[in-house]
Amino acid sequence: MAMKILVVGGGGREHAIVRALACSNDTEIFSVMAKQNPGISALARDTRLCRETDISRIIAYALESGAEYAFIGPESPLEAGIVDQLEAVNINCVGPTQAAARIETDKAFCRDMMELYNIDGCPKYRVFHNRADAISFIYDHGGDLAIKPIGLTGGKGVRIMGEQVDQEGAVAYVKSLAGGVVLEERLIGEEFTLQAFVDGNHLIPMPLVQDHKRAFEGDTGPNTGGMGSYSMPDHMLPFVSDADYKKALAIMKSTVAALERTGHPYKGILYGQFMNTAGGPKVIEFNARFGDPEAMNVLPLLSSNLADIVIGITEGSLSVTDVTFEQKATVCKYIVPSGYPDSPHPGDPITIKSPEGALVYYANVGEQQGRLSTLTSRTLAFVGIGPTLEEAERIAEKSASAVTGRVRYRRDIGTRALLEQRINHMRELR
Repeated sequence: MAMKILVVGGGGREHAIVRALACSNDTEIFSVMAKQNPGISALARDTRLCRETDISRIIAYALESGAEYAFIGPESPLEAGIVDQLEAVNINCVGPTQAAARIETDKAFCRDMMELYNIDGCPKYRVFHNRADAISFIYDHGGDLAIKPIGLTGGKGVRIMGEQVDQEGAVAYVKSLAGGVVLEERLIGEEFTLQAFVDGNHLIPMPLVQDHKRAFEGDTGPNTGGMGSYSMPDHMLPFVSDADYKKALAIMKSTVAALERTGHPYKGILYGQFMNTAGGPKVIEFNARFGDPEAMNVLPLLSSNLADIVIGITEGSLSVTDVTFEQKATVCKYIVPSGYPDSPHPGDPITIKSPEGALVYYANVGEQQGRLSTLTSRTLAFVGIGPTLEEAERIAEKSASAVTGRVRYRRDIGTRALLEQRINHMRELR
């Protein structure tokens, strides 16, 4: 009998999850999403449109469809406690409980837990629930700071004083926030992402990925949800040493152990975003789910059955032998609407030519009578896979450049020139 699994979420990340699950002939996929995703709809047995935080409707649909498992894609339903409520009706979930998801949804909780359990890689920080106290600290500090709202911001909420905003800009930003704020030392180095499958006790890492948050080429412009990303054939990154990797992996394992000690075992996908500094990896943040676009780098390389991994995660029986990845490079390039991210223009028609080897992941895209159009966020992504970074980039670039319409993308993602800049920057730091 086929395994019935509900996937919650309708973006590019969820399309990657659904495609990986659909590789198994023994799965029936059901989908809940806020907007229709053509890629997911083509693979799922059935779909339901509703807000991804409308938990009562999602549970009713899960029971109606006979789903045995649920895979939670975005962070907002995790914050709303969807896992707790699904598991209360005996639907096993890939995703942490509401309390364990605080590792992402509450930055103050994350930092305080790291400090309490002496977890390595925690930057110097201060938590402020009073706006006036935070502003006084900014004026007194005088140096560079990372300003982070405590709650969820869709990957766009961090401001760097000394780079993106000056002191007065930092004060104005804090005044604009509705809740508390974490002020941290500014980390200098090269970012990398380590994602892992976690079953409560066992943590199985995935290939390292580097995302590109800035909107424009040369890492300029405002932050976005991610303009694209790449991974290397050996699953490492050339500016991350073996010692750096082992330290980052140890930090991830210590974090899972600390959550267990707090009484909130972690099951699902743990995403660690690190800054590789002169002194080694520091934690920028943890996410309680796959990254978007980083899921699109690692899931196409998965040579194991994702459905089997789902069972291992939910049963607490995950083994390193259950998870294998192909030794190939990947490059992901996101197409975004004109004006993105500050004033994206929706409703513009776009045309995709034959991807010629690239995988296409639909994200925030409209479709009427087979015609695609932009919406207000990242539109779709092309992923090239090859034996070398150069080959993967060539495939992704050829497909991305063939899209017509009022859209753009970062041509420099995955290029050897940009990678050499990263390598040289790390050498200068060390």
